Amino acid sequence: MSVLRQHHTPTALDLRHRRVSIREKLWQVSWSLVLLICAVGGIGILMLYSAANGDMEPWAGRQMTRFAMGIGLMIAVAVIDIRLWMRWAYVIYMVALALLIAVEIKGTIGMGAQRWIDLHYFFIQPSEVMKIGLVLALARFFHGAALEEVTQPSFLIPPVLMVLAPAALVIKQPDLGTALILLMVGTVIFFMAGVKLWKFIVVGVLGIAAIPIGWQFLHDYQKNRVLTFIDPERDPLGAGYHILQSKIAMGSGGVFGRGYMQGSQSHLNFLPEKQTDFIFTMLTEELGMVGGVAVLGLYALIIAYGFFIANRSRNHFGRLVALGVNTTFFLYVFVNAAMVMGLLPVVGIPLPLISYGGTALLTLMMGFGLLMSVHVHRDQQIGRRGSYDD
Repeated sequence: MSVLRQHHTPTALDLRHRRVSIREKLWQVSWSLVLLICAVGGIGILMLYSAANGDMEPWAGRQMTRFAMGIGLMIAVAVIDIRLWMRWAYVIYMVALALLIAVEIKGTIGMGAQRWIDLHYFFIQPSEVMKIGLVLALARFFHGAALEEVTQPSFLIPPVLMVLAPAALVIKQPDLGTALILLMVGTVIFFMAGVKLWKFIVVGVLGIAAIPIGWQFLHDYQKNRVLTFIDPERDPLGAGYHILQSKIAMGSGGVFGRGYMQGSQSHLNFLPEKQTDFIFTMLTEELGMVGGVAVLGLYALIIAYGFFIANRSRNHFGRLVALGVNTTFFLYVFVNAAMVMGLLPVVGIPLPLISYGGTALLTLMMGFGLLMSVHVHRDQQIGRRGSYDD
């Protein structure tokens, strides 16, 4: 009996300590950041309700369900030991890469692009999953690397291939916007890992020199987007229609907007893709410049929280993950807002937490979960193989 009691008692205590540990982690979650995310997500649901002319279907109701699932996913990811994310980083990356390859073999075509995999119950967009997988894999690779190693060109060959392989597959779908985001996020992580600035300058010069060659490989619609960006009036009823209508809608909103659900351009269906790529245009038409600036202010606060969390992390893996997730989020916001204003070509990037979407929303919430996991485990020092240092 005494032997059995000695055997079972530590197990019960271990389980008790485990419950306390999870409870403590939940207290350490940045609930103010959660509140900001919920505020932006709530604005998105309201705008999707407006886009459907005061109806929860077909967008607002589904977005609300997905957002609730995303909050649960975010909290679950946040309390998982950050060492596990480090150990599984390469596996997650390889799964995302395999899904991108599967898109080429048996992908579903929608709106002229082959970007989705039909899993019968739902569609998955592997390029969105890769945004998380790439950040984790690069952070894992550079974690614990000595500065002398990072300065060696041969050491950078594997991470360069990690970035170029998925970017090439995404371009082939074709999805130029997502491919550029993967490249830019990879560039930021390389820089924060200690890669010298002159190497980026050399790559940039070579990239500019290769533009005439790369132009020949663009699809006709991609060339039209660039030419339309330069001169929207060249085809006002064709390639230039989206951006011209976006500018008209944003201009008609003025300072305070036409009023919630009162936008003429969006509700009379002059504004295309009002529930996804151009939802920020609809928002500014209805809520005006004041509403648009307020939403951008909320985004700025979330991004500021992300940089604060990265700065507080005592382990290099967490710091790189936080910067990678934060950079991805920033690029989403910047590219979409600049696109609908006519400052960048139309590339089909959604507005995070507001545009209607499935895989994009859930992977974004997982990214926020990783950001919060970095915050919860900010004081942990992690060895090169993922173990805690003494």
